[in-house]
Amino acid sequence: MDTPKRMKFGSFLGPFHRVGENPTLAIDRDLELIDWMDSLGFDEVWVGEHHSAGWEIIASPEVFIAAAAQRTRYIKLGTGVISLPYHHPLMVADRMVQLDHMTHGRVLFGVGPGALPGDAYMMGISHETQRDRMDESLGIIMRLFTETEPITYKSDWFELNEGLLQLRPFQQPYMPIAVASVQTPAGVTLAGKYGAAVLTITVPRDPSEGPSDLKGLWAIGEESAAEHGQQMNRHDWRLVLPVHLAETRKEALDDVRMGSAQYLREYSEGTNGRKAVFDGPMDKVVDNMAEAGSWIVGTPDDCIEAISRLQEQSGGFGGFLVQTVDWAPREKMLRSYELMARYVMPQFQGTVASTIASNQWAAERKDTLVAGRTRALDRAKQVYADRQG
Repeated sequence: MDTPKRMKFGSFLGPFHRVGENPTLAIDRDLELIDWMDSLGFDEVWVGEHHSAGWEIIASPEVFIAAAAQRTRYIKLGTGVISLPYHHPLMVADRMVQLDHMTHGRVLFGVGPGALPGDAYMMGISHETQRDRMDESLGIIMRLFTETEPITYKSDWFELNEGLLQLRPFQQPYMPIAVASVQTPAGVTLAGKYGAAVLTITVPRDPSEGPSDLKGLWAIGEESAAEHGQQMNRHDWRLVLPVHLAETRKEALDDVRMGSAQYLREYSEGTNGRKAVFDGPMDKVVDNMAEAGSWIVGTPDDCIEAISRLQEQSGGFGGFLVQTVDWAPREKMLRSYELMARYVMPQFQGTVASTIASNQWAAERKDTLVAGRTRALDRAKQVYADRQG
């Protein structure tokens, strides 16, 4: 199993806000969450692009990232993801390079074909063409990032006449690139072709189907990379999963009991038409999803165990992202991230190894050490008594 010495932790911020609430306040909470994650030492956050269905309400991750960059100091800010078939490649490249400079190199470039069928439909884009267009667009964007000669290229959906970027990327040769992988091998295949990272976004599965074949997914990416003279790095592979933590498992389950059921029934199944994975009552949805491993809902120890299982199941990955769902009260969600930073992240980043070793060293020698301290105190008392005498 190939695991990094320091795993990256972050959030994949769709975001998911239930229809019917104030969208302005929802976006404000998203920015507040990134502030909180920055102060807790999280590594990165990836912000989505969506244009329909009413739940994922950020249309431009670039605009959102520009605002978040002014409020934060350390956390890296990624597009999670830009839907490449929706945009001219020159515009995407230009905006990402500008963000790279404005953030002084804190930007990450995540790409995908576009996940919501309503988005493509409204723009008159055939769903069957989206993945091919993503491939074509990414190839041009990477050329724009690296080439200094004007590029002329004509496609059936965009045209580039002596295209050339005014600015070179701040990060060299360009910002880190990641490709979203959701339900098909297309994402990892494209990542392999360009030597990019992978964002594997989990979707609820029927428990009877068993766990996702993560090892098989990665093997497809490596095969594609070999065909194109590229290399894949497991340490750049991020897995995305919904998570909510509390001090006890019961508290965590109760925190999201109704919000998680509404997310699954109203959005995932009711709006997006995904196959139902649990036909039981609403108040048992979270118990079923957590037991099946589709979501991590419980204590920090439960989360540590779940991530460790994913490492074994996948053969090793380098980043874990919380798929942020607005399914609990604000203070409970902030507390969940705090618990992850305090108790989960250190176990996969090596930051508690020395304190544990030091504590164990002291505990194993406590009798000897305490005896020495007692002798020293007795001697000090005797010295004082002798002087008084």
